Amino acid sequence: MARSDASDVDGYLAEAPEDRRAVLSALRRLCRAELTGFDEVMEYGMPAYRRGGTVEIAFASQKQYLSLYLLRTDVRDAFADRLAGQDMGKGCLRFRSPDRVDLDLVRDLLRATAATPGTPC
Repeated sequence: MARSDASDVDGYLAEAPEDRRAVLSALRRLCRAELTGFDEVMEYGMPAYRRGGTVEIAFASQKQYLSLYLLRTDVRDAFADRLAGQDMGKGCLRFRSPDRVDLDLVRDLLRATAATPGTPC
C-alpha cells in the first residue's frame, strides 16, 4: 500500500491491511494528541502533519514495514542514542511488523517535534 489515493486519513486507515490498522490508528491518535497546532493532511499518499505549511511528520504502511517519517534532523540528532538500535533511513524510522512499533519512542519524538519549530530536511 506504499502510496494511497485516499482523500483523507480515515480513508487511508480503512484501506490499510487489517493486521496493521490498529497500530496505524494508534500512530494517528498519538500524532493528533501530541502535535498541537499541526494540520492533519494527506501528502504523498500518506497521513502527514503540517505546521506553517511544512510537513514535519508522516506515517505509512509500506509493503515490508511501517514507516514514521521524522523530517526534522534536529529531533533525530537529539534522539541519536535512542534511535541507534532502530531501523532508520534518511528521515524514516521503519518497523518491520506492527508489534515492533515502539509507541513510547514515537510519543517522545512527536513531543520533541512539537516543542520547537525547526526546518525539515
